[in-house]
Formats: sequence, C-alpha cells, structure tokens
Amino acid sequence: MRRRKTNGNDEPWVLPHLGQRIVKTTVAVFLCLLFYYLRGYRGQDMPTEAAITAIICMQPYVRDTGEYALNRFIGTLIGAFWGLLLLLLLHDFPVLGASVLLLYAMMALGVLFSLYSAVLLRTPDASGLASIVFLCIVIAFPDISEPLQQAAQRLLGVFVGTAVATLVNVVRLPRRRRPDLVFFLRTKDLVPDRFSHMSPAARFRLNSLNNDGARICLMSEHAPAFFSLQMSEARLSAPLIVMDGAAIYDANENRYLCAVTIAPEDSAPLRARLDALGVSYFIYTIHNDKTCIFHSGAVREAEQLVYGRMRRSPYRSYLEGEIYEPEEIVYLKIIASRAELDAIESKLHSVLPKGKLRRVIRPQQGGEDLYALYIYSHGATMEQAQKRLLEMLRERDGALRPVTVRLRAGFRTERDALHLLHIVGEVYEPVVLIGRPTQDELIIN
Repeated sequence: MRRRKTNGNDEPWVLPHLGQRIVKTTVAVFLCLLFYYLRGYRGQDMPTEAAITAIICMQPYVRDTGEYALNRFIGTLIGAFWGLLLLLLLHDFPVLGASVLLLYAMMALGVLFSLYSAVLLRTPDASGLASIVFLCIVIAFPDISEPLQQAAQRLLGVFVGTAVATLVNVVRLPRRRRPDLVFFLRTKDLVPDRFSHMSPAARFRLNSLNNDGARICLMSEHAPAFFSLQMSEARLSAPLIVMDGAAIYDANENRYLCAVTIAPEDSAPLRARLDALGVSYFIYTIHNDKTCIFHSGAVREAEQLVYGRMRRSPYRSYLEGEIYEPEEIVYLKIIASRAELDAIESKLHSVLPKGKLRRVIRPQQGGEDLYALYIYSHGATMEQAQKRLLEMLRERDGALRPVTVRLRAGFRTERDALHLLHIVGEVYEPVVLIGRPTQDELIIN
C-alpha cells in the first residue's frame, strides 16, 4: 500500500489502484487456461507453461511485451534443446539415471549449458528462462515416457502464452481523460543529469501525453537554458518551474511569468560580505525576460570547470560588469569544495537574515568534491511555485487539481523515465471500468 501525502503530512494508508497491467495479466492467464481446458486437459494434467509465459510477457508497453516474448521464446528453445538431449541420453543409457547423485550432477550441468548457450547467442536476458525450461523438462525423470512429446508440449505452451499476452496487451480498454489534473514532474527523473538529453522514447511519450491534452509542468533546479539543451523538440503544455522554484517560465512564449527575487536590502550586505572575504560568486538575474549571469571576483580553478563549459551555451548570457538592477537578483551561487562552502556559510551567518534567505548545497558535475552553495529568497521554493502556477492556471481554466509524480530513487535508466510517464498516462486517462484514486503525490519505486 502507498501512503497518501497532502501538504507534507501523512494520512492513512490507501490501497494502490487496480492497474491495467494487472487486469490484462488476469485475462491472459484465463485465456491460456481456457485454451487447454477446451483441449481436454484437467487437474494435474493441466500444463502451466502458457499461463506462466503470459504472466512474464505482460509488460506496461507492447514494445516491452515483444521483447520479453522474444527472450522467452529463445530461452525456451535453448532449454528445450538441452532438456530433450538429456532425456534422450537417459532413455538410451538407463545406467546414467541409476545413481541419484549422477543424475542431479547431469541436471546441474544442463543448467550450466543452458545458461552459457544463451550467453553465446548474445541473448543473456534469456539465460534464466532457458535454465528454468530445462529443469521443467527433466525434473520429472524417470516418470517421462516420451521425451520428444515432453519437449514439444513445453514449446507449445510458450507459443500459446506469448501469443495470448501480446494480443491481450494490444487491446485498449475504454478510458476517460482527466483534464482537471495538473501533473508536476521533476526533470531529474527524466534525464540522468543536467547536461544530458532526454531519450527519444521518453520524449515521444511526453509529447504523446501533451498532444492528448494532459497538462504537465516540468520542474527543474536549473535555469530555463537547460530545457533547450535537454528536451529539444519536447512539446510543453504548461509553463516550467525553474531555478529550484524561484521562477516560472513560459517556454512557448519565451518569457518569465513571475520570479521571486532577493530583496536589495538583503542582497547588498550579503554581497559586501562575500567581497570582503574574497569569495568569488555568480549572480543570476532576470532582465527583460532573459537569464543574465554576472560574475564577481576572479574565476577560480574550481569554478572554471563549470564556468568554461556553461559559457559555451548559446542559451545563457554571461556578462561582465555591474548587474543591471539589484532587485532583479534571483539567486547567488558559490562553487567550491564542501569544506570551503561550510567555512563560507559560517562566516556569512551574521549577514544572513533569519527567515528571509534560503540556502541549498548541491554537488556539481565536473570534478570530485565540487559543490555549489545557492542562496535564494526564502519564498523561492518548489512548493510555493506550484501554488503560484496553479493560481495562474485556475484563472483561465477553473478548478484544477495538482498531482506530483516522482521516482523514489531518481533516474537510473531510460526505463525509469518511461515508467514514470506511463504512470502519468494511467492517472490522466484511467480505465473507465476500473478507475484510479487520484493522490496528491505518487512516489514510484
């Protein structure tokens, strides 16, 4: 069961929804069992390979079902080959099966041959299935009278299960759309890091959801420039939340809708203290709907690792000299080692007004023990940005409900991003006959 969260508070446990994959798997198993029932099988004689294959092959996407089905088929052929070979050997030379220890040793070697054959054929994902099929064929020895019939029966079961799973998975159950929902997704759940591009498959799925009317807001810790790099050709149906919640940006119109900046009376003493300490730092501002980045002090070696790479981007404006307007400062950024940042924070304590500024330290790409200290206005948070964006959208579209969907462990592989977007699709367009209780936050394992 999954705990429901609202405004950061835990509420009673709620049952997870009855997903489409569960329903389709159930239907596929029923059809497999019905197939053998109509062929006259009953009780202990009922083969289970078809139902097991259908369960394994049923995946969230038809493409994945085909992949699992192919692996299951290859694994079955490998396992059936070695299983049939061992049964024929035992049938022609009964003395080999007289000793239980020798018989079990041969079965273990058969597992080895099955696993290694899958590796030799460059289908390692089929290795486990091959060994399972091999054992299913030979484990009943000596109560096997027809080795060839036993192997053929396993093959038939796999064919039936694969075909049924594929056919059931392509059937689309009746659905209804939820235009009253606004989905909030973190970009770090869709790409491995801020310099990587979204995979074509994930971008296609995201665009499909947006084309179907889903309202999806992407949230990032970084400036809008990273969207141009990471998600080129991605269609956006809602403004972006950027700069860790400090601003809302409309990528379709290339303009900022709002920003929470640091008050000049707070930024002035902070900058003066940093200058007095000899600390160099970046100043991120928004001027005429553009992200303008100024640098104060000499660029140090630690900063150059990040600074040199980011300056090459055509989507950012790095400027020299004094900032345009003090009231346009969105945040300050200091790059150094973790120990150096801790020391800087302690020295800034006297000039950081309580309850008015927010500090965050994050690791940076480009070197070991490289971190950045971000200093925002206290009201510049993701939660506050979500509320502000909802108010903007509700002025035009009435009552809307927010749903935050995120990965518990963050991005690991492309499959994680696709799974997250698949969950968004299930919530936005649930099956009519099943429904789905909409939660304010869905945390995906």
